[in-house]
Amino acid sequence: MTNLLPKQAGLQVNGVFYRYSVFKETEDDMVVTIQNENALGSGYIFREVDDWSGLPSNTINKSVAVPNIDISYWGLGSLEVEGQGTVEDAEVFYSYQYDPCFDPQSSPDCPGYQEPFVLDLNEFAIVDPLDEDYIQNELDRKAQLRAQEEDERRRARRRIAESAQEEEEERLEDLLGIRTEDDFSKEQIRLHNELMDIRGIPKSYMWSYSGGEYRDTVVLKDSKLPSNKRGLNVRLAQEVKHQQLVNLQYGKGK
Repeated sequence: MTNLLPKQAGLQVNGVFYRYSVFKETEDDMVVTIQNENALGSGYIFREVDDWSGLPSNTINKSVAVPNIDISYWGLGSLEVEGQGTVEDAEVFYSYQYDPCFDPQSSPDCPGYQEPFVLDLNEFAIVDPLDEDYIQNELDRKAQLRAQEEDERRRARRRIAESAQEEEEERLEDLLGIRTEDDFSKEQIRLHNELMDIRGIPKSYMWSYSGGEYRDTVVLKDSKLPSNKRGLNVRLAQEVKHQQLVNLQYGKGK
């Protein structure tokens, strides 16, 4: 019956309706029983018997009133056939209503009426959970952890800023040509070697002459001499290297 009747408390069954069709020979004996077991005891809470003996085949529609029996008593229902014949298209319906006095506090007219229980909140002390010691301790612990994490973040940001500042200072030193004496000496030697390695420097630059006086013996036929492109290129390269050495010495560039 659990799949037929609701499970709500306070419901009462006040009627059973059923119908079915009988197929039999008229002279045959046949008895059909509609019944429900007593779920809280033995026997049946409802039982209706239809005697079809000596009756022809037919269909029956029947309504049986019951005295408002609480739904908790209604157990397994069944239809039984005794004798010759068959039953087809059987249907059983239950009519029920809510018992307004199921709760004795619902109305003074109910038997065994009880005054409704009213909860007086003034009798209970209202306690703020935040006032509990273990909650406060947990809140303090979390606040301390948050403060430590914030300190770590500040220190990390400070380290990043200091590192960036150091990198910027080194970059500016490189741009301004701020070098140590060792760096300057190494750079000066490198430029000097490059100056000496330039192709086309006349070997006479390395010769030494003894003291004395040398008189010109060459007489030029005209006063216009052709340009010496090779010597011009060498002189320009020397001037560039010389200027780099001067700039390096006075910190004007790399």
